[in-house]
Amino acid sequence: MAEPRLRIGALSERVGVSPALLRAWETRYGLLRPVRTDGGFRLYSAADEARVRSMQRHVESGVPAAEAARLALDEAAAPYADERLASGLAPLADELRGALDRLDEPGAHAVLDRLLAAFTLQTVLRDVVMPYLRELGERWEQGEASVAQEHFASNVLRGRLLGLARGWGGRGTPTTVLACAPGEQHDLALIAFGLVLAARGHAITYLGPDTPVATIHDAVRGVNAQLVVVSATTSERFTAVRRQLAELARAVPVALAGAGASESFARRIGATVLAEDPVSAAEQVARAGS
Repeated sequence: MAEPRLRIGALSERVGVSPALLRAWETRYGLLRPVRTDGGFRLYSAADEARVRSMQRHVESGVPAAEAARLALDEAAAPYADERLASGLAPLADELRGALDRLDEPGAHAVLDRLLAAFTLQTVLRDVVMPYLRELGERWEQGEASVAQEHFASNVLRGRLLGLARGWGGRGTPTTVLACAPGEQHDLALIAFGLVLAARGHAITYLGPDTPVATIHDAVRGVNAQLVVVSATTSERFTAVRRQLAELARAVPVALAGAGASESFARRIGATVLAEDPVSAAEQVARAGS
């Protein structure tokens, strides 16, 4: 049985379903099977999360809720489904880390193939790719990872994610424009954000690293932009173009993302701030636009 790990609020944030609806699915259909702590709190497992995501997919495809719950429960009853969810992710994440640290590109792609075959893209991004990148950055700062390892891993993962992004644009449809602030080179979190948003039906126009704000303006005029997301890992990247960003925010909704974003700066220029976790941020935007 999967080890319980999430309170209902945390589960709600991860799957984009309100706590009230999760409780309804639990009581009406038996979709969730929490255990209680000694203090009376319900804790939910990876298997609970998987059943919720499965039900979401069926409901979004037009299946009535009761039937969607039955299908989700049937899928979860497949042999070893819970065991795979509970124990399969961490070993594969360790394998990926080992391959990337060894500069083993074929090995890294083989592990990514297995991850994407067994888990949703959102799960792979949220629970494997982004934690690995954060941990790699910390090891690099502490001198425990080489520049070669950091560059290699970033390039392998960037290439793979951009391969998954093929076709995420859309002509004539409301579009989210994604760009890194001028001088900002780190774009993996922004790509992950775009992939999750695209999976929820949003068209993406991706401008990439080190994008002048004037270039963002040009892109906004060329597409039916409903939102612009500008990302930076330091606050200085944003403050250096404060006036240009404020002007952009008067023309189209702007959201700031990355470790450099702050609520106070965003308020001053008429923008908003997205959650630092790109998967949660994309799900937040998707819910707001639905």
